[in-house]
Amino acid sequence: MAGMELPEETIVGLQKRLRRVEGQVRGIQQMLADARDCRDVVTQIAAANKALEQVGFVLVAAGLTWCLDDPVRSRDAGYDVADVQKMFLKLA
Repeated sequence: MAGMELPEETIVGLQKRLRRVEGQVRGIQQMLADARDCRDVVTQIAAANKALEQVGFVLVAAGLTWCLDDPVRSRDAGYDVADVQKMFLKLA
């Protein structure tokens, strides 16, 4: 079974966003090591969480677009619209 076919620019954009989240998480680790104020750490955790959620939403939106553009091929690859809707609900 093949994977979901996403435009290269979508993949590049998602990877860029994930690198940013990775940097945020490293920053949070450093904040903990530096014994920073708990409120500041929680604020950064919330920001990283929101950024990661956005990655998921962009991914699912791109997948839904693919399913709607080529329903036969997407179904053959194991991704029908119902599957993508389930992925969206996992993020919600």
